[in-house]
Amino acid sequence: MTDSERNDPATVALELERLRGTVEAGFARVDGGLALLVQRSDQSDKHLDEHDTRIGSLERARWPLASLAVLAALSGVVVTVWQLTGR
Repeated sequence: MTDSERNDPATVALELERLRGTVEAGFARVDGGLALLVQRSDQSDKHLDEHDTRIGSLERARWPLASLAVLAALSGVVVTVWQLTGR
């Protein structure tokens, strides 16, 4: 290709159109990748919220077990002391 062909407006326009197509394709690929990342991030946030809810319900359901264990131990001590004192 000679210098006159490179500077020809039609050749420049054709090369610019090819460059534009390449840039558009690249942007479309990047945009698709970003959309996928956003979707995965939203799914991760949803899963984290579900886990927080489940863990919270487990923690709320767990507290009576410790209280019941303490009450059972105290009642055992009371019964033992009562029996040792001879009723």
